[in-house]
Amino acid sequence: MDIKQFFVSAKRWLWFLILGTLLGAVGGYFFSSRQTPIYQASTRFVVLRAAQTTYDYFSYLDSQQLISTYAQLLSTESLLAQASQELGFPVRKGQATAAQINDTQFVELTVKDTDPERAALIANGLVKVLIDQNEQLQAVRYISAEQNLQNRIDEAQQQISILQAQINEVSSATVESQLQSVQAQIDDLQAQVTALNAEVAKIDPETATDEQIALLADYQAQLDQLTPVLSLYQQIYTNLVVLKTPAQSDTTTTTQLTQLRTTLELYQQIYISSISSLETLRLTRAQNTPNVVQVEAAVTPSSPISPKPMQSALLAGGIGLLVTAAVAFLVEFLDDTIKTPDEVKDQLGLPVIGLIGELRKKNKDEKLGNYVAYHPRSPVSEAFRALRTNLEYSGIDAPLRVILVTSAGKSEGKTTVATNLAIVLAQSGKKVLLLDSDMRRPNVHAQFNIHNRVGLSDLVRGKLTLESVVRTLPEIKNLSIITSGGLPPNPAELLGSERMRSILEEMKSVFDVIVMDSPPMLVSDAQILSTRTDGVIYVIVPGNTHSVAAKRPLEELQRINANILGVVMNRIPRNRDYYYGGYNYYSPYSSHDGYHQTGALEEGFELGLADEKSTASPLKGK
Repeated sequence: MDIKQFFVSAKRWLWFLILGTLLGAVGGYFFSSRQTPIYQASTRFVVLRAAQTTYDYFSYLDSQQLISTYAQLLSTESLLAQASQELGFPVRKGQATAAQINDTQFVELTVKDTDPERAALIANGLVKVLIDQNEQLQAVRYISAEQNLQNRIDEAQQQISILQAQINEVSSATVESQLQSVQAQIDDLQAQVTALNAEVAKIDPETATDEQIALLADYQAQLDQLTPVLSLYQQIYTNLVVLKTPAQSDTTTTTQLTQLRTTLELYQQIYISSISSLETLRLTRAQNTPNVVQVEAAVTPSSPISPKPMQSALLAGGIGLLVTAAVAFLVEFLDDTIKTPDEVKDQLGLPVIGLIGELRKKNKDEKLGNYVAYHPRSPVSEAFRALRTNLEYSGIDAPLRVILVTSAGKSEGKTTVATNLAIVLAQSGKKVLLLDSDMRRPNVHAQFNIHNRVGLSDLVRGKLTLESVVRTLPEIKNLSIITSGGLPPNPAELLGSERMRSILEEMKSVFDVIVMDSPPMLVSDAQILSTRTDGVIYVIVPGNTHSVAAKRPLEELQRINANILGVVMNRIPRNRDYYYGGYNYYSPYSSHDGYHQTGALEEGFELGLADEKSTASPLKGK
């Protein structure tokens, strides 16, 4: 399509586009207004990361990932279940969405619900549950170390109590039990030190992230705490190994008591060291735990965010417009009918010599074949006169004596064009013969309400003479008619015979112009007749005649060197001025039908009653 065709098509489909837009808008408004209102409440919280000694690009990425992790935690099943339990009503997955605000540490939590108060409660409740779970989530990696230190503190307290009891009672205790206890502590500490060294070996300081560096610092701190404790236990073990048997004398008892007091002091040091290590570990956890703080509480929304009937109507109307436009474009794209004179020239390679508007009957009994006789001042009559003028210019060098009117298919109005063209030619003062050469489905006699008992078929078969089959109409001067006559079984053979050729020559000696109405190009009759005429008028109906159907008959006519005068576009609707380049065919200067042109036409005439009068032949006196 070019730009002109695009606007022409848009004009033709404007009603459909408007209808699609209106239906879409009404449907969108209707469905939107029936939906349940949805309210939205929003809250904001900030994720504050612990202070870092160094800050680089990797630290920035780690911080952004941490914020995204907290945003995802808000949609986990466990957190939603806990929030549902605390709020007292279910919180469904999909109600809440959290997103980081640009590149900041702020996260916006949005909750949608059919109840505005419940939407605000869910938003604030989810943030509260997240804050409560934050400590538990971050304490996971410190629980094991804290538990070990707490166990060590409890063990030291127990040993201190035992030693104090032994000292108070000044009783001897078996060294073996103490050795086993100390050995167990040494083995436990040695296992912990070995495990921590293995974890430290896994981390490369040069490629480690900030979180791994923090873990490495934690591991190193634990090693620093465990190493002196292990040394103390080893020293205790050494002291106990020295004391192999219980004391048997005062000196031995004194020595044993001294040893017990020394051991007690060592356990007290272990206790103090473990307490210090536990506090240091808790401080480290506090420094490395991100803090979640709600900075803006959610408030109860006053109006719903959906549905919005007007916006839905506009959107649905736009969609309806796009859908109808796509349908219209698809129809236009798939439509291969010929619509405009430009398409006739481009696709058929022929000029347009006539633009005939759509004929409208005043009553059901009116015939369209003599329309120009009843409506001499109508726009259609002017169109046939323009066709007559074009034919006169086509026959300046070689006058057109025999004109064949045919079409690509049936029901395209070729008979109407032939009969009305014959009338306007007769009105110009020429002696015109309208010859119905369609011996398959003749229609000329029906247009003039005359019988078809005799006609061309009888003339070709030699049963009647030309004078006996020619009929005239007193109401239309200079016009004679020969109907088809009886329908023969072999019309193509009759029309192609030498007898038909001689009859045409005889007719040309009597009449100035012969207008022949032939069958459509679906049969071979029109091709046979085209070789015996001076020109062929090709009738099409714009918007109805397909391009392929129109091209094939033309190829046959061109193959036999028929003189194709041009194309007559028939039955153009009065509101479709785009078929002829925007020319307003129905001019205001010819807006009435002209029934008062003559007294005879004012009253009309009954051609059926004039059948007997039509036997007068123009051949008399020749």
